[in-house]
Amino acid sequence: MTTDWTVTADGLEPRVLERNGSALHYWVGGDQGHPAVAFLHGATMDHRMFNAQIPAVLAEHRVLVWDARGHGRSQPFGIERLTITDYVEDLLAVLDDAGIGQVVLVGQSMGAYLAQHIILRAPERVVGLAVIGSTPIAFGLSWADQVALQVVARSFGVWPLAHLHRSMAKATAVRQDVQAYAVDAMSVIAQRDLVRVFQAIATAVSRAGFPDLRIDVPFLLTHGEHDGTGNIRKDAPGWAASDPRIDYVVIPDAGHNANQDNPDAFNRELLRLLARTGEGPRPGSSC
Repeated sequence: MTTDWTVTADGLEPRVLERNGSALHYWVGGDQGHPAVAFLHGATMDHRMFNAQIPAVLAEHRVLVWDARGHGRSQPFGIERLTITDYVEDLLAVLDDAGIGQVVLVGQSMGAYLAQHIILRAPERVVGLAVIGSTPIAFGLSWADQVALQVVARSFGVWPLAHLHRSMAKATAVRQDVQAYAVDAMSVIAQRDLVRVFQAIATAVSRAGFPDLRIDVPFLLTHGEHDGTGNIRKDAPGWAASDPRIDYVVIPDAGHNANQDNPDAFNRELLRLLARTGEGPRPGSSC
């Protein structure tokens, strides 16, 4: 499959929601009577990272993608000290603006943290969850991991920007075209704002964890075979073992942005998840 990264939410209608000092850009399409799927990108990425998923689900689903505050077209930040709670409130407002009540959330990295916090905040809104390259917020962090998050966020403020972009892109994907996309997506974010993004991510997890989180919906847990980000590959088997309802799949030939590195393999698993919600297309449907 060849992906055209110049396509912007093909087949979806662009919308803007002015909220708390930022213009939140999102794109929505598909029949309003169909079950809804919202795709939540990772830190420094944008809505385009799901270009290869939209055609696979749009015919039978209401689809929403967005640029989270401070990413892509959703500028400026508008909030000085951003937290995961701000992103939760933004997303709920966008879903309301789009007329979406219940939804399957598909989150990559930061987007998966956001999806878990949405379930914690408004579990009645979520009917399915797909995680790509992330870790569980329910479990507490070690002291060393918590410190590492803060150090990484601060380091982004002094790292030479061009080198930072290249380094992050190489850590993001195995395919060169996906790395090129990652550099392009990062390029619209000022260096000071990169720090703010990763400081916000640090608020999504804690030493105590969020043990009240219950994910009682069909749940697909994935990461790329070659994802070397943080503790993702180390933590995933334990996360999967914590609940027999979790479908755990390692996406072959893929890095952190596994849905972009190997969209065909990821889309097959996503369609199986949507079928498990009781309303999606049957496994094996054309993608």
